[in-house]
Amino acid sequence: MNNEKTIDVLNTLIEINNDRIEGYETALDETEESDLQILFSGFIETSEKCKSELIEEVFRLGGTPTEGTKTSGKIYRLWMDLKSALTGKDRKLILNSCEYGEDVAVKTYEKAMQDDDDDEELGIEQRSMIAAQFKLIKNDHDKVKFLRDSLVEHE
Repeated sequence: MNNEKTIDVLNTLIEINNDRIEGYETALDETEESDLQILFSGFIETSEKCKSELIEEVFRLGGTPTEGTKTSGKIYRLWMDLKSALTGKDRKLILNSCEYGEDVAVKTYEKAMQDDDDDEELGIEQRSMIAAQFKLIKNDHDKVKFLRDSLVEHE
């Protein structure tokens, strides 16, 4: 196991959780729908929990946890799209943007686990932690997708 590579993987997951926190904090500020506010608050809690575990592991490995977000590429556009959607306070657009963001988060976790299968960069404890976090993130994704899809069905 290579600590530098392991720390890089963990820091990538910290970044995606930072992105989720920032995006859902924006969503909370912009939406007036109480069910979405409760949902988004829960998603922030999920990412805060995941981020805390990841940071603790990076420190344990002697690394420095990243503090930033991914402000380029798909992630940046996602949250900009979310902000634009929220400005109009359109529930469907908000949920579309959130679902896209959740897709990115799920794919980031899947990539970390797939890359580890190929390279074995993570130890047993890290694999277990990431798999458990993936389940939480995937569950959040599925909640957003269900809400979004239920709106489409009622149109």
